[in-house]
Order: sequence, then structure tokens, then C-alpha cells
Amino acid sequence: MAQGVTITAQAVGVVTGTTRGPERGGGRTEARLVQPVAMAHGRWLGGRLRLRATLNLEGLTIPGGELAPGNWGEGFVDRRHPHTWAHEAMLAWVQPVGAGAVSFAAGKGFVPYGTDDPMVRPFTGYPVNHHLAQLLERAVAIAGARAGPLTLEAALFNGDEPERWQQWPRVARFGDSWSLRGTVRPAVGVELQLSHARVASPENRGGAGFTKAKWSASVRGDGTIAGRAAYGLLEVARTSEARAFFVHRTVLGEGALRLGAWRVAARGEWSERPEEERSLGDPFRSLRPHLGEDVLGVTRWLTGALQVMAPGLPVAGRAHWSPFVEGALSRVSLAQGVVFDPAAFYGGTTIARLSAGARLDWGGPMHRMGRYGVQDEEHGHGH
Repeated sequence: MAQGVTITAQAVGVVTGTTRGPERGGGRTEARLVQPVAMAHGRWLGGRLRLRATLNLEGLTIPGGELAPGNWGEGFVDRRHPHTWAHEAMLAWVQPVGAGAVSFAAGKGFVPYGTDDPMVRPFTGYPVNHHLAQLLERAVAIAGARAGPLTLEAALFNGDEPERWQQWPRVARFGDSWSLRGTVRPAVGVELQLSHARVASPENRGGAGFTKAKWSASVRGDGTIAGRAAYGLLEVARTSEARAFFVHRTVLGEGALRLGAWRVAARGEWSERPEEERSLGDPFRSLRPHLGEDVLGVTRWLTGALQVMAPGLPVAGRAHWSPFVEGALSRVSLAQGVVFDPAAFYGGTTIARLSAGARLDWGGPMHRMGRYGVQDEEHGHGH
């Protein structure tokens, strides 16, 4: 990348319908503007000083979240939460050392743990495992080193996750959590990842909640098959808390293939999530602060999803639009506990989601979020 700053932006207009809702609420349909983001990627001083920044305005467009059966996190359930407005704001210094490099990055952003944010992957709808497979929106300091195909990262960060889209991390808690990630790239477009993190009291900003131990492993491919653009991801992850009294596991595989003017993507997911006590006034919200005794059980979500998109159709100048249709079918069952009954709560155990809309991009593809310092080498792009 040349010296200076590159700006890109996107937003997705989508209409989503579901067949079931919480508390036997039945199906519903909503139209929303989601993922309205602007991204800045800067390099100066011969590429040694680097910036990654993402402004996210979902707090304005979806303050009540996005309809998404199975999603959970940051106090939302069966809705994807709006991300904080400062989604990324990271500065990094990269120092070449022989054929490799070392780096130090700090700011607010993603912890070096797990896989890419779903926002820069093919599907518009997020998987159930977002908070099992990524750690985001933290004040984080990362040391990294790259030698040949191997990259190692170590980080300190604050355990607390945000409760509102305007919220900043609690600086007083910085350093109460840590992570390690190793990445190997044995060939062009192929990436293997293994990471571990210990996150102190994420759902209780005061620090009174359980510590979570997290593991993630993945294989990612980005390239061509028979001359057609292709992408694939297989990931497994495990999160345990309260000395492994609660364990949440996930296995996810997804892929996309360009077929002429169309791109077809498919995803299969097996994920477990905590069933927290819900707010009396809103069945799509869980109680905060969360202390651990609010967990009523663990449910297991088996989901298959399919998307058809016409990517990158020109509009004008640097703008492109990509119409799509996306569907998902989930089956939910009880994995642990006796208090929560998913069949009674949803009025059935099978939930379907259908979405249609268009993504508008300006300035080119989004960068891979969470790639700072020695990881900021654009090994594949978003979408």
C-alpha cells in the first residue's frame, strides 16, 4: 500500500423476516439499515506507522438491534447488538527485522483471538458464535512478531464488554485479561490459526462476574478454484466459565464461490449459547449487570444458511452495489439445565429466517478487522 490514508465505506439495507420469536411471539418482519461503517487504513514513514480505524453508526440505525434468531451478546438475545461507534481505532509500529518483522499496536479494537469479524465475511447475517469466536471493542495492547510463514501475537486488554453503543472500555480494568494467537500461512491464500484467551468478567463491568477461558482454531482459504474466486473457513471454538461449570462450544464451516455474475455462499453451524434471564420489559434483552446466577441453561443451535449475491455492480465513480437474498434454518435444543425450555419459549424448535436487500460499497473492499501490526499485510480481503 502507498503512503497516506485509504478510505472505504459501506451500508446494507435489508428486510428480514422470521417464523418464530421469544415468548411465543410468532414471526415478524423488519426493515433496517445495518453495518453503516467507514474505514480508514493509513501508512506513513515507509509503512512503519500504521492506522486501522472503523467508524460504526449502528447505534443510530439499529439502536434496538437487528432481528437475528440465535444471536446473543452485550445484553441482546435473538438480536444482533449494535456495535460501538468507535469499532476500531488502532495505531501500530512495525519494525522490519531481517526477513521478518516485529510490531506493537495499541488502541481500541479487536483482541488477537479467533477469526475474522462476520462483517467482512460473505454473509450479512451473523452466526450464533460471534461472541465465542471473536473478542472485540476492547482497549488492547498487542505485541507481534512475524518470521517466514509464522506470526505470533500476545495481548493485554480489559475484560468488560460494552453495554451501550456510546460506551468506552473501562480503562481501570485494562490488563485484567490476556490472549495469545499463532498464525501459520503455509501457502498463498491459506491460513491456520490457534488462539487462547482468558477474559475477566466480560458481562459485568464492575468485575464481579466469572472469568472465561477461550480456545479457537481455524483454517481459512482465499483464492481461486478453476479460475473462479473462492473463499472457505472452518473453525472450532470453546468457551468455559465458572471453572467449566458452563461450557459453550462451536463448529462452523462456510464457503463462497463466484459463478459468473453471481456469488453463492453456504454456511453450516453447530453452536451452544448461554440462556440468560431476560428483561421483564423486553424479551430480546437479558439482564445487565450479569453475575452468573442469571444463566438458566445452555441451548444448542444447528443452523444451515445459503446466500446468493450479485457482487460489485457499478453505480457511479467508486460506488458499487450488491443485491442479495439470504436464508437460514435453525433448530434449537436444550444442551444443559432444566429451567429453560426452548420448545415452550419459542413455540417450537425450528426457526427460519429470510433476508433480502443490497450492500452499497464505496472505495473498495473492507479491510480485515482485527489485523494490526505484523498482521496488517492484507492476506485476503473482506467479503
